[in-house]
This record gives sequence, structure tokens and C-alpha cells, in this order.
Amino acid sequence: MCVAMCEVCGNEVEAGRSQCPYCQAECTGMRPRVDGLLHQIINLERGMPLVQQALDRLEMAIKTGSTQGFKALTFIHGYGSSGAGGAIKAAVLRQLHFLSHQGRIKTIIPGEEFEGRSGRGRQLLRQFPFLTNHRDLNRANPGITLVIL
Repeated sequence: MCVAMCEVCGNEVEAGRSQCPYCQAECTGMRPRVDGLLHQIINLERGMPLVQQALDRLEMAIKTGSTQGFKALTFIHGYGSSGAGGAIKAAVLRQLHFLSHQGRIKTIIPGEEFEGRSGRGRQLLRQFPFLTNHRDLNRANPGITLVIL
């Protein structure tokens, strides 16, 4: 049986399926599962979920990422249509800080602070050089949060 990995949640999905059985995402973005993957992007706002659904995706992605050996996860939570920060973003950040206090994640880097020019950013890139190719590095994107597991 050929197995692929869902681009949204990172779970293994049988090749040929039209929908991920875990997050219900369309399987157009599947890629083969490769051992040693270091980073994954999870779109928490895909399909315009309710806040609790986005938090459930967050929990599943962290569990899956830890189990599969990912080093970093990028969560796309959006910034909200009001321009003042959305409900999903606020809830995700609260949950990530809670998980950090529990010791389930190591570091939280808001998109606004994800840059390689500061001392903290340079240290992060030295520790995780694969992040130098991250699409949001040095873009001050308030719609994402990077998590180091």
C-alpha cells in the first residue's frame, strides 16, 4: 500500500483518497511520506473553521508532529478580517503558551518576530538551518506562528 502525507495536518493517508480522513482536507496537495522531515506547515484557517475546530487541528498537528519527529511547525491562523487580530489567532496563541508551560513545545515564534537579523533569530537559524528557506522569514507576517517542538 502506497502512503502519502496530508499537506494540512501531516497525517498519513492512503494514496488515491480524495479527502484526508483526519482533517477532511482535499487530497490534491499530498506528498509521499519521507522520513526525517523537519518542518511542516499547517493551515488552521482552511475551510473557515470555528475557533474550537482550529484548536482541535492545532492539537492534532502537535501530537502528529511530535510523533513523526518534526522539529518545527508553522501554523497559519490568519490575522482576522477586522485588522485587529482574529479570534483564531488569539485562541491559538493562548493554547500554544499553555502547551509551552506544560513542556509539550519548546519555543513559540510569532510571525511578526520571525526574522534572522536579531540575536534570537540568528541563534534560531544556527540551531535549525532548514528554516533559512522558510517562506515567511523576515516578512513580519502576523498571520502565522512558528513552533519548535
